[in-house]
Amino acid sequence: MLGQMMNFPLTISSLIDHAARFHGDTSIVSVNTGGGVEDTTWGQVGANARRLGDALLGLGLEPQARCATIAWNNRRHLEIYFGVSGAGLVCHTINPRLFPEQLVYIINHAEDRVLFIDRTFIPLVKAIRDKLPGVEHIVLMEGRDEAAAAEIEGLKFYDELIADGAPDFTWPEFDENTASSLCYTSGTTGNPKGVLYSHRSTVLHSFASNLNDCIGFSAMDVVLPVVPMFHVNAWGTPYACAMVGARMVLPGPGLDGPSLVGLIDTYRVGIALGVPTIWLGLLGEAQKSGSKLESLTRTVVGGSACPPSMITAFREEYGVETIHAWGMTEMSPLGSSNQPLAKHMDLPLVEQHALRENQGRPPWGVDLKIVDADGVELPRDGVAQGNLMVRGHWILDSYFLSTRDETLTDDWFHTGDVATLDADGYLSIKDRSKDIIKSGGEWISSVDLENIAIAHPALADAAVIGARHEKWDERPVLVAVAAEGQDPSEAEVLSIFEGRIAKWQVPDRVVFTDVLPRNATGKVLKRNLRESFGDVLIG
Repeated sequence: MLGQMMNFPLTISSLIDHAARFHGDTSIVSVNTGGGVEDTTWGQVGANARRLGDALLGLGLEPQARCATIAWNNRRHLEIYFGVSGAGLVCHTINPRLFPEQLVYIINHAEDRVLFIDRTFIPLVKAIRDKLPGVEHIVLMEGRDEAAAAEIEGLKFYDELIADGAPDFTWPEFDENTASSLCYTSGTTGNPKGVLYSHRSTVLHSFASNLNDCIGFSAMDVVLPVVPMFHVNAWGTPYACAMVGARMVLPGPGLDGPSLVGLIDTYRVGIALGVPTIWLGLLGEAQKSGSKLESLTRTVVGGSACPPSMITAFREEYGVETIHAWGMTEMSPLGSSNQPLAKHMDLPLVEQHALRENQGRPPWGVDLKIVDADGVELPRDGVAQGNLMVRGHWILDSYFLSTRDETLTDDWFHTGDVATLDADGYLSIKDRSKDIIKSGGEWISSVDLENIAIAHPALADAAVIGARHEKWDERPVLVAVAAEGQDPSEAEVLSIFEGRIAKWQVPDRVVFTDVLPRNATGKVLKRNLRESFGDVLIG
């Protein structure tokens, strides 16, 4: 016997319809790529999304055709998110920080038919245009601009395109498992891989994001997604905010400390999301300018491990709660978030604070386990370290144009992380499996060492690699960037490890460099550092 309940497909168009209908006058602030700020609403975004969907189908695009974007966080990009997917097409967000060769590969591999671009990226797209034979329409995300039209032959303009669409366009009906959007991994080794999300997975991911035990957006929030909309769909923030009708502030291309502090203070932002390097710039500017960040109550930090010193600075200097989260492109990306349990309220304050430093626990919809090299599950005791595996409702089944058998092991996805899990499901990422340091048969977490080092007042940035060693196979080496105006000695830097970790885990050397190499999503390229400094302990 079946339940006697209504059954509607879980679609992205239902999210924007809800936001437009019940939160239609809620403000969306957008910093334009060409300068200036505009104030729109969920109602206007919804109407323009329908216009866009109608206009795209009017171009003759067949269902599931890929429509790519190379753009910043702004109002038009938000409309594209909903208009493309709502029309039964696939929204393919592309990271412009990838190498041009990788961009060409991604666009051609995805078979993109339409490419939406912000003004910033006209030179980039012009340079690779002749290598994109499948792209039929390039659309500048502005009104008509004759100078831009002279740069790229056949260039269309977003405002003119949607003017041909109907604001009362009826969204097509289709199965909720239909593909909705496409993101590619950052591709630090080999070609990037595509992850094809569905309407159903995206809506379920939005529900999970809005749980109080996760991020917990609400209609009372003013949300600043600093994480780019080309990075795993801004961690799903646009969809989750539409689901609850939260007010959004879209920062455009200005992700520097002064710009972000100005947006937070001007628009009374309450929750902001981004990677640790962004928050280092924000904290530095707040201290320099004297801003108290009075409206800000929560920051969500992901993308790489959040240094405990940053969590402490937000909490003690600005009264801001930091939610440490973890996920991957392959996971839409939400895998865990650090929120306390009721029993933790009875702990001493210092222990409560220490608990906030790991990656937290999974929400409903995600399951985690750790296994040894033979695939045998290890105990959830917070001590055993193993390879982290994941499965769930918004975890990939296979890579785009690949097969399930090539991707999963016994129905679990191998994350490539080494981690511990405790009995409550709290996750502590110790390292990437390729980056963990194996010294004399013992594992040393480069993440743990980096979290200690970055707190040193004389350092602006730091990373730890395993350098080759004649006796111990590998030993940790700290690669450090001195803070402006500082010139610390090796001994001064190493002193910060005293009493914080076992002596045998302290790095053998400190080498200084001007800047750490990072990939397109801001993660340190350890492979490059190992090539440069991997033999500093030999001879």
